[in-house]
Amino acid sequence: MTLVLRTTTRTTEPAPVLPVVPTGNDPLLQLQAETRSADGPGAIRCVGHSRELALGGIPVMCSACRARRDWLLINHGRNVWVRCRCGNQWLEPEIGRADFDALVGGPHGTTYPSVEAGLTALGFDGVFAGIYLE
Repeated sequence: MTLVLRTTTRTTEPAPVLPVVPTGNDPLLQLQAETRSADGPGAIRCVGHSRELALGGIPVMCSACRARRDWLLINHGRNVWVRCRCGNQWLEPEIGRADFDALVGGPHGTTYPSVEAGLTALGFDGVFAGIYLE
């Protein structure tokens, strides 16, 4: 098997520059930078889904703890991952970015300093494994 590199005449646009948080003493500029929505090619967005999730009519079940509801859907680029409360996570090719965008209620949400901090704050770091509230 030989790897063949393909060339194209299409031009690509440069990636947008992410905003820089001002380090000055102006509180209005700092507030504006902190409340700006996190979007762009490097953004990771999450949305909780407390009900059962059925893909193609088949209910989703965690392979580690057998949970059937209370998911965290994580979007980065075109990919969507499903994460369980026990900490098990997998890439779900059946859920596209358009499906994820339909689940997101609004453009604003809470921004966390890292993915790990967000998972801990939302309770999807494995601490609540097997706990379901009725």
